[in-house]
Amino acid sequence: MNRFLLNVLHLLFILIGILGVLVLLIRIAFVVQANPRIFKPSSAPAVETAIVFGAGLRRDGSPTPVLKDRVRAGVDLYLSGKVKKLLLSGDNRFHNHNEPAAMAIYAQELGMPSKDLIIDNSGKSTYDTCLRAKQVFKIEKTILVTQSFHLPRALFICNHIGIDSMGVSADLRKYSFPSLIFWNLREIAAGLAALMDLWIFKPV
Repeated sequence: MNRFLLNVLHLLFILIGILGVLVLLIRIAFVVQANPRIFKPSSAPAVETAIVFGAGLRRDGSPTPVLKDRVRAGVDLYLSGKVKKLLLSGDNRFHNHNEPAAMAIYAQELGMPSKDLIIDNSGKSTYDTCLRAKQVFKIEKTILVTQSFHLPRALFICNHIGIDSMGVSADLRKYSFPSLIFWNLREIAAGLAALMDLWIFKPV
């Protein structure tokens, strides 16, 4: 292997290392800024509307366990009087993949009246959900309902675009170790993507 190629590989490894440190620092920054804004359901401030984020469907179109917990946590806030409405936001781009509809069905099974459900069929990403909550649904203050691995990024995005946001964790069960590894690794990479959306591709 010639010296030029060795130098190129050496530079590549350095760049990969720098990128790895950068995304990890972003993740740490998100967690630090989010911690004061995350509440237990009993101590969360009352707001008009909480936002429940999509999290995928099973092959039969039913919510995944992660998504079920998000919906259940949102319904619990409603039934306890902490919120008056739920904004169910998810992906509806593909045939037989309608996250908001599946979320609404499950919410009603848990005792949530349909009149207090707001459906957002274009929540293709966390950024899109937060932006549409502000621009389309005119939400100024809210509680974000999602798992603890997702809350830091969701809180950062929503607060950055001008929604006064707090979080309530939807960790209602023990998730499998492989699932937790997958979601947390995904969040590390998604943090960098979130900053690029906010500052470069889709600035508000």
